Amino acid sequence: MPDVTKTVDTAVEDAVAPPSAAEPAKGAGPAKEKARSLWGDAWADLRRNPYFLVSSVLILILLIITAFPGWFTSASATKGDLVHHYLGQPELGKIGSEGWLGYDGQGRSVYSRLIHGTRASVIVGICVTAIVTLVGGIMGMLAGYFGGVIDALLSRLTDIFFGIPFLLGAMVVLQSFTERTVWVVVFALAFLGWTQIARVMRGAVITVKQADYVHAAKALGAGTGRILLRHILPNAMAPVIVVATIALGGYISAEATLSYLGLGLSAPTISWGVDISAGVQQIRTAQHILLYPSIMLSLTVLAFIMLGEAVRNALDPKLR
Repeated sequence: MPDVTKTVDTAVEDAVAPPSAAEPAKGAGPAKEKARSLWGDAWADLRRNPYFLVSSVLILILLIITAFPGWFTSASATKGDLVHHYLGQPELGKIGSEGWLGYDGQGRSVYSRLIHGTRASVIVGICVTAIVTLVGGIMGMLAGYFGGVIDALLSRLTDIFFGIPFLLGAMVVLQSFTERTVWVVVFALAFLGWTQIARVMRGAVITVKQADYVHAAKALGAGTGRILLRHILPNAMAPVIVVATIALGGYISAEATLSYLGLGLSAPTISWGVDISAGVQQIRTAQHILLYPSIMLSLTVLAFIMLGEAVRNALDPKLR
């Protein structure tokens, strides 16, 4: 008995195959080079984009710091010596390498806290982005593909969550927890952050499901799951990837904002937002406590925004 699944996929590919994919006629010249796909064109453009190269290097460094902070500093980020109380850069000749960016009010190395604080900020950004992309992608795909009552219900649910101010809603959610760890902050941000992905995915699916290859798959008896996963999802992911990449930097910034306001991460968790909040109190006497975490936060957010812009330019045929 023939494999029905393979037969349907082969028929769909034959039905939508461009004329250039057919075998050359007898006596014709040599076959032209096979046309690249959207993803192939995008990768070729990205490799020549300086924004992509610079942002990729910065993000790679951040990921290495997140995974192996001990490679960059051996000093403790939680234990200090009051001898170094608010000791800054003017005392460079009297302190070791771990204090080249100065010390905070408890005599802890600012450089060490900068390195160890990378983990919390990056983990929050990546985890929130993964969750909102999964939840929002599924809801947007179901709403866009099935339409009708399902689309109306999911769209109205999305509108309700979209109407809640993001940071204000996250504050309310975080207030209900007595202990605000990294995963609690991830939950609070993901709980309200999936709406934009859902809208983008819904619009992309509505456009893709009108394509000829989707109609051909339905006519040949392909199931709903196979159509969604094999034909619609790969062709609707481009705008979602762009939005998610840009939003990742926003989630890192949101975590720092909540920690600065005292509603996000708190001691003993090490975070850039926590250090920025502590640095504001000594902005006149010890500016280095505020300055360096702010620079790291800005560079991180800028790196992900640059990456998102580069990906958007590469995946948008109109811009190419």
